[in-house]
Amino acid sequence: MKDKVTKFFQKLQPTFTKIGNNHYLQAIMGAMMATLGPMILGSFATLLSVYANQWHWTKVAQISGNVNVVTIGCIALYVSFLMGKDVAKQFLKNDDGNSAGIISLMSFLIITPLGQQKAGAFIPSTWLGASGLFSAMIVGIIAGRAYVYMRQHNWTIKMPAGVPPMVSDTFAALIPSLVIGVFFTLVALAFSVSSFGSFHQMIYSFIQTPLKNIGGSIWAMIFICFLEQLVWFFGIHGTNVIIPIVMPIWMSMDMQNLQAWKAGKPLPNITGYAFFNIVTWSGTALGLILLMLFFAKSKRYKTLGKLAVVPGLFGITEPAIFGTPLVLNFDFFVPFVFNNAVSVAIAYGLTKIGLVARFSGMQSVFGLPIGVIASCGGSVSIIVMQLVLQLVLSPLLWYPWFRMADNRAYAQEQAGTEK
Repeated sequence: MKDKVTKFFQKLQPTFTKIGNNHYLQAIMGAMMATLGPMILGSFATLLSVYANQWHWTKVAQISGNVNVVTIGCIALYVSFLMGKDVAKQFLKNDDGNSAGIISLMSFLIITPLGQQKAGAFIPSTWLGASGLFSAMIVGIIAGRAYVYMRQHNWTIKMPAGVPPMVSDTFAALIPSLVIGVFFTLVALAFSVSSFGSFHQMIYSFIQTPLKNIGGSIWAMIFICFLEQLVWFFGIHGTNVIIPIVMPIWMSMDMQNLQAWKAGKPLPNITGYAFFNIVTWSGTALGLILLMLFFAKSKRYKTLGKLAVVPGLFGITEPAIFGTPLVLNFDFFVPFVFNNAVSVAIAYGLTKIGLVARFSGMQSVFGLPIGVIASCGGSVSIIVMQLVLQLVLSPLLWYPWFRMADNRAYAQEQAGTEK
């Protein structure tokens, strides 16, 4: 049976590899990961703004609020540039993608409705943040791919040899800029006279909101946890293959929570990217490492526990994953594949009934130790929950399978000693 399952997933491996290497998914992953810097800075600025208002530090609250506006509040601007750039880089290996990024940003701004004041036009923040995230991604893909097509088919102005690359690259992007700019101008015009009023509103109504309702549900997150770990078990990097599909949905939910938290309003979402990262921190493998360290009878697992515990406390569990190993090891199939889903379900239930606070949506830096990373959730109850999940629940979930594997390893060691 094990051999049949392994062979089945070996047949699927080329498909999973193809999905993981998909140019558009790679561009989405690259763009979203590149925005983590502004997201983290904006998260801390939000935290500072909330407390500064409580302590009546008016200037501090104002400046930190401004930082939040130009980071998280303008995240769609960053994504529109990065999507165009990354799409171009995926298809044109000798192109830095900067021109495509600028064209994409320009196109995003063209389709964004402007406000009018006596002093002149201004850009409302309505579509610059989480609400415009998906339209920014779509514009980036269209603009980036159109730029690639035109470069590949020589729709460019070529300069004589000897002209500096900076100058020749500028002229090479001139025709794509004009063509793509005119296209999105017509798009903006068409939607301005429609019932939607703008391209952004159409995307938000027909794509972003339904995707949030589907992909942002607890059942979707449980399924993603299961699927991610399942492909991990068979040696395929589940994070690279699965997470890019849902990452934009979850991050947009985090941004909604952050804005509500800053405004002192109830947080709208239980799940999100921050929820996923903190609850499934270390892939819940720390529990296995602690069992090895404190309860292993075999030298093999005792030694591995000693080697893996320090990085494990910082969420780095590769020593346990590849040292045990967990990949293609059916002795640990059930906990390796299902533990994350169980933790997510329990965390959701505790949050739903109010024992644990909703996550603020604040993004964290990878490599923070257990407990510290949970503090980014914005509540002591979240820290306590992570400690319980990682130090109590996780060892219990791993224990039956670990005990069987450890007894087998100990028996093998004893048999070798007797010989």
